[in-house]
This record gives sequence, structure tokens and C-alpha cells, in this order.
Amino acid sequence: MNMIFVILLFFSVVLHEVAHGYTAYKLGDKTAKELGRLTFNPLPHIDILGTIVLPAFLIITSAPVILAWAKPVPVNPYNFKRPRRDMLWVALAGPLSNLALAVIVSILLKLNIFPSFHHILVALGFLNIILAIFNLLPIPPLDGSRIAAGIMPHRWSYKYMQIEPFGFIIIFTLLFFGFFKVIFNIAGIISYALGIKIL
Repeated sequence: MNMIFVILLFFSVVLHEVAHGYTAYKLGDKTAKELGRLTFNPLPHIDILGTIVLPAFLIITSAPVILAWAKPVPVNPYNFKRPRRDMLWVALAGPLSNLALAVIVSILLKLNIFPSFHHILVALGFLNIILAIFNLLPIPPLDGSRIAAGIMPHRWSYKYMQIEPFGFIIIFTLLFFGFFKVIFNIAGIISYALGIKIL
């Protein structure tokens, strides 16, 4: 089951990254397309640490939470007509793609089209809701920070994004002290509202 979970997780983060790249492409930045990143082929998206080493370590150690990420899609904001506004949309595209997939899963579950895959669909839907919530946290380099920076005045956003080098330390500290349970509970409420019952 852990391996299935990792596959679902990697597919979901690839969808997330492709959504970033495709939105950037539609707004005028061809960087991701030219580098072959607008594809669901997993190979170009593999990050050795985030896709292989960390998930394997967490599985082997029976960790309560399995984390993974794909290689971030490169975006050049200088190719946008309105960089701050367009970066906000690029950032928002990732979490929205995960929420959209969760809604599709909800519809499939209600229609009961694939009863043999019920548990896998539930896991996929719940996982994508968690990913959306997690990435919307306003902690650099998560998408929520790009969205927040695009909304706040420029002088504030510049100072705000200066904490990015410490972002992963903040994130792992929060997860270590149980903040993941808050994300999990919020995801459970949203899942229940969508008819994705995890129990």
C-alpha cells in the first residue's frame, strides 16, 4: 500500500508542477515547455532527494507521514507582461490542479464507475486535498507565499520573500511539532464535504 501511495503522490505532484508550467506558458513564458517539462512522463520531473531518497527513507523507517516532491518547473517571470500578477496565477495553478483532481475523484466515486478502485480513488482524492492545503501555506517557497507576495505591496513582498532560505526549516519544524494534524483535519472536512470518505 505504501508503494501505491508513493505512486499516487508522485503523480499528483507531477500534475501540480505541469499546471505551473502550463499556466506560465499560456501567460507568455516558454521556459518549461522548451525544457520538456510540460509532460506527464515522470522522468523529467524526478528530484533525487524529494522523489526517491526521502520517500524511501520515510517508508523504511515507518514514518507517520510520507513526504515527496517533484523537481520544480522553471519559470522566468521576466517573460510575463505583468510579472507580479502572472506569478500569482502560476502559483495558484498548482493547488487548483490538485483540488480539481479531487473534485473529479469525488464525481467518479459518486457515479461508482470504478468500484474495484474505490480505495485508490479515495486515497487519491484525499491526498490531493492535502497537497493543495499544504502548498497554500504562506511559507516560502510554497505556492502560498507566491500568492501572498503577489497581493501585498511590493516593499513588503520583497522583505517577506527574504525568509525563503529558511522556508524548509520552518516547514519541517511545523511538521515535527504536529502541524500536519491540522492540515489532515482540514483535509478531512473538505473530503467529507466532497463525498470522499476516508473512513
